[in-house]
Amino acid sequence: MPLVLVVDDYDDAREMYAESLLVNGFRVAEAADGAQAVELARRLAPDVSLMDLSLPGVDGWEATRRLKADIRTQHIPVVALTGHALSSALDAAREAGCVRFVVKPA
Repeated sequence: MPLVLVVDDYDDAREMYAESLLVNGFRVAEAADGAQAVELARRLAPDVSLMDLSLPGVDGWEATRRLKADIRTQHIPVVALTGHALSSALDAAREAGCVRFVVKPA
């Protein structure tokens, strides 16, 4: 059963994504900020990360860059969860290492 790391600073959003994934047969780990996401990714090696880009402290762009720079986590696909639908924001997320985008509300 695939493991999905859900990263969002809003508890309700994180819970909604996690519940939807659990109902559909996925295992879920949750992080509330970018630093926690990087730590969990290194420890758990999820199959994919759903990463909010607007996070406190270490934002999703930086967390993704850190994951892609680390040999232990660079293989993990990162899907951006974002309210930033402008092409410049999506381009920045792609440059950071995101492979796909889901525009909020998802």
